[in-house]
Amino acid sequence: MLGALFYGAAMPISARANSVFQWLKNASGAVCTIIFPSGCRLCDQLLTDATRLPICELCLSSFPTSLPGSCDICGLPATFDPEFPQAISYCRDCQQRRFAFQLARSYGLYEGPLVRAILLLKYERIEPMGTWFAERLTEVVRKEQERMEADVVVPVPLHRRRARERGFNQVDVFGRPLAGRLHLPYRPVLLMRSRPRPEKHLLRHDERWEAVRGAFAMRAGGRVDNLRILLLDDVMTTGATLDACSRALREAGAKSVLGLTIARAGQSAGFSRFHGKPKDARDER
Repeated sequence: MLGALFYGAAMPISARANSVFQWLKNASGAVCTIIFPSGCRLCDQLLTDATRLPICELCLSSFPTSLPGSCDICGLPATFDPEFPQAISYCRDCQQRRFAFQLARSYGLYEGPLVRAILLLKYERIEPMGTWFAERLTEVVRKEQERMEADVVVPVPLHRRRARERGFNQVDVFGRPLAGRLHLPYRPVLLMRSRPRPEKHLLRHDERWEAVRGAFAMRAGGRVDNLRILLLDDVMTTGATLDACSRALREAGAKSVLGLTIARAGQSAGFSRFHGKPKDARDER
């Protein structure tokens, strides 16, 4: 006890103030949980802990996080193809297409409760959920730390019209806390989307690629010379958006680009490689 008091007295005023603020914040959360109990946003189970996360532990633990594969580039299951016997560690898509990003990794599969959680983050800007996903993505990066070393974190941008409609970029909600945990600078205005996506809600595989071809560019004055970029988005479907952003960054001088998303859509998530239709169309940007 004396040691704790001595430590508290020795702490800088700013640190002590931050510690007190955090304690009051947690205490107020606990009181509110008792007085105004609420239900999980995914299953309606009564929330009993003092966190501000509106999803229960059971739903969080049900997120499909076991990406079943080992494609060295995109993380999906590797598929042996007789035409590419030397590339057995790559999935069919990566055997047939050369992405502009070096590799892409995701926390989980875009299916089940994780889809609904991402939609909550996307349309309701729930900051505690952003923090929770940032913690999970930090674990993803550290698992492959040597391959995912970066100098700066950059979010995939929204077109200005979509940004006005929504009021925020959902990637910022988990991107900022993620950059803080990785001790990297966060650059939300480095890239811009110069052309909006088509009004058509569901896009075929080829339409997705055409919709983002040349749609992203560096903002005036932005510099990425010889930098390793950690590029963030909420969901990777075909990889077209990450690829288009990566090309803009590489053309501007970036040394490498690494893709990182909360979820990866695949065949098991209701996505056809050849038709590009996700189970829930609301994952579109």
